[in-house]
Amino acid sequence: MNAPLPRENFDLFGHREAEEEFLAAYRTGRMPHAWLISGAEGIGKATLAYRMARFVLAHPDPRLPAAQRAKDLFVDNDNPAARRIAAQAHPDLLVLERTEGDNGKLRTVITVDQVRRTNSFFGSTAGEGGWRVCIIDTADELQFPQATNALLKIIEEPPARGLFLLLSATPGRLLPTIRSRCRSLTLRPLTDEQVAEGVAAFGENEGGSVIDAVSASGGSIGRALALLDGDTLALRHKVGALLERLPAVPPEALHALGDEMAGTDSERLAAFTDTVRDWLSARLSALAGEPHRLAQVAEVWDKVTRAARDAEIYNLDRKPLVFSVFGLLAETAR
Repeated sequence: MNAPLPRENFDLFGHREAEEEFLAAYRTGRMPHAWLISGAEGIGKATLAYRMARFVLAHPDPRLPAAQRAKDLFVDNDNPAARRIAAQAHPDLLVLERTEGDNGKLRTVITVDQVRRTNSFFGSTAGEGGWRVCIIDTADELQFPQATNALLKIIEEPPARGLFLLLSATPGRLLPTIRSRCRSLTLRPLTDEQVAEGVAAFGENEGGSVIDAVSASGGSIGRALALLDGDTLALRHKVGALLERLPAVPPEALHALGDEMAGTDSERLAAFTDTVRDWLSARLSALAGEPHRLAQVAEVWDKVTRAARDAEIYNLDRKPLVFSVFGLLAETAR
C-alpha cells in the first residue's frame, strides 16, 4: 500500500504539541531560524516539515490575521503555495535529500555540493517576496564531514527570513554544534488509536492484519503500513520468536532467517531492525537502576542501528548482519 509523499500529504496524525510550538514561535515574529525535527522512522517528521513549510510560505507575514488566528498549520491544497510545493515547483523551497548518481543508483549520502546550493538559494531574493525554506531529509545522511561542516557554516550565520528544517531519526549522532543551533522538536510515538486512524486514511479497513500491524508499529504509521505490505509482519513474528530464545539461538535458525532476508528488500530489513530495537527498548526499561548494564544495552542499540544502516546503504548481504546482531544480543541477554 502506497501512502502519499510527504509533500502531497495534508493530513497530520498526532504531534499536536509540536505543531502548536512552531505556530506560537512563528506568531512572535522572532522564530528560530533552524529546527531539528527528530523521531522514529515513519512517525511523520517529513509530513510535519512540509506542513511547516507550506504554512510559512502561504502566510509570509506572521502579524496578519490569517497567521494570528490559525488554529494549526493546515493549508488548503488549493492554496497556490501548497500546489507549487506538491509539484516541486516552489521557488522558495529547497529540499536536500539523497539523489541518483551518474550510475543511476541512489547515492548513499547527501553530498557537500548539494548543501552548497544553499548559498545561492539563500543569497538571492525570495521569489514570492517572503521566506525561503530548506528541508533536509534527513540530516542523518549528510556526507561527513564535508556536508555537515558546510551546513554548520551557513546556519551559524543565518540568512534573513531563512528557515532550516532538519529531520533526524538519530539526532544524538549529529554534530553537537549543529544541534545547539537548532530549536528541537522531538516527535513522540503515536497512540494505537492515532496509528489506526492514519492507516485507515490511507485505505486500509479494520481487520486482524491491521490490528496486528498497529500493535507492532511502535507508534509509527509508516511502520504499520510497511507491515501490511507483503509478509513483513510474519517476519517480525519470526524474529520475535528467536529473540525469546536468547541467549541460546540455534545456528540453523539464524541461517534460515538470513536466507529469508537475502536480497536488498529495505522493508524486510526495517522489520528485522525494528523488532530488534523493540526488544532492546524493553531491556532498557527492565534494567532501570543498573547504569552499567543500561550503558551496555545502549551501546548495542547504536551498533545494531549502524550495522543495519550500512547494510541498506551499501546493499550488504543480510545473513552476516543477522549473525552479528544476534551475537551482540546474546551478550546483552546473559
